[in-house]
Amino acid sequence: MTHPPAAPEYPEPPRYPQQPPPAQPVRPPAQPTPAQPSYPQSPAYPTHPQHPQAAPYAAPAPPVSAPPVSAPPVSAPAPPYVPPLPPMPPLPPGAGPGSGSGGGDPHDPRHPHHISTDHGRIHLAAQQRRTDVTAVGSLLLHLPNFLGSLFVVGLLSLFFGGLGFLVILLWLASGALIFHRPTESALARHVLRLRYPTPQERAKLEPVWREVTARAGVDGRTYELWVEDSDHLNAVAAAGHIVGVTRFAMDRLPNGELAAVMAHELGHHVGGHAWAGLLGYWYALPGRLAWRLLRGVTTVMYKVSRAFSCFGIAFFGMAVMGLAYVTISSLYGLPLLILGVPYALAAVGRRAELRADQHAAALGFAPMLAAVLEKMHQEEQRIQAALPLRNGGVPVARSPLAKLLTSHPDYHTRLHHLQPYLAPPGH
Repeated sequence: MTHPPAAPEYPEPPRYPQQPPPAQPVRPPAQPTPAQPSYPQSPAYPTHPQHPQAAPYAAPAPPVSAPPVSAPPVSAPAPPYVPPLPPMPPLPPGAGPGSGSGGGDPHDPRHPHHISTDHGRIHLAAQQRRTDVTAVGSLLLHLPNFLGSLFVVGLLSLFFGGLGFLVILLWLASGALIFHRPTESALARHVLRLRYPTPQERAKLEPVWREVTARAGVDGRTYELWVEDSDHLNAVAAAGHIVGVTRFAMDRLPNGELAAVMAHELGHHVGGHAWAGLLGYWYALPGRLAWRLLRGVTTVMYKVSRAFSCFGIAFFGMAVMGLAYVTISSLYGLPLLILGVPYALAAVGRRAELRADQHAAALGFAPMLAAVLEKMHQEEQRIQAALPLRNGGVPVARSPLAKLLTSHPDYHTRLHHLQPYLAPPGH
């Protein structure tokens, strides 16, 4: 059996000497790299919540085995720097609550009796007006005067023959004119000596009036604002829609004290004092005119009777007594009631003033109203000091009957009734 030929042997390649590895260049030591400045991150603003929407059904994804990567905590941004407000300078001397009319600037917002007139929604009360007990009392006390005037008008209607009854009806219906706007304007202009405010004055009065009516829940557009050119502190509420203030009260009082004055006059309207007093005065006017005429004729007759010495005076006295007896017996003592009506009406008027004070105090103007009353009291004292003196150097004081005819309470009485609103809570 034959074997395959063996593979030929080849010579090995020559070996060359190995070269050493090239030397590595020497590098300088590494310098530390400066740290990058860190800047505050902008605060993350909240985003609006996304409302969930119905997504199509998908198979749950298989769990991921990679561990979650936690985000580095974000520090809360620092609040912005707000520079402090400069301190308010102190009030000028004399600008306190009890200061006089000339101390400080009454329109300074730092005045303790300055109020903010920026209000929101106004809630109007369901009952805008009412007739309280003082208004009813005033109407009842004017009843004798009304009957006396009706008697006078009835006598005058006899001169018109068959139209006399129509004259009486027209006089009775004339009382509705006190609620007639043109008649009220004529009354304010010619009787009360008021005028319409200028645009500058209206810019002062209307914001204060809106604040007062907003607190009371009253529609302020129902009433008309008027101005009296007077240098005295006063205000008036007349007829059904008139609210008047003096120029002094408008220019020299802080707006809080002006609001207290206007809230007092609004109390007269809300309680029915203004229209009840004017209605009684209107229906008593014919009787008043007849009384003045009778008193003038009586004075003339007395002067004429003095020319006839004692006989004439006796005759005049007998005539007056006979006339008084006839009127008392025929009118059931009505003239005696008429003599006492002014004192009773003054007492009811004083009560109406206290109720108007309570209305202003209940709206939050008690401290301002007390300051206004103090200023009015100081003005009365100055007027009293200017009165003539007696021989002994004592000022002439009013008689007790004159005090009973005063329609406004004295300063101490009004301040006493304000004490429950001035006392701090819990006392």
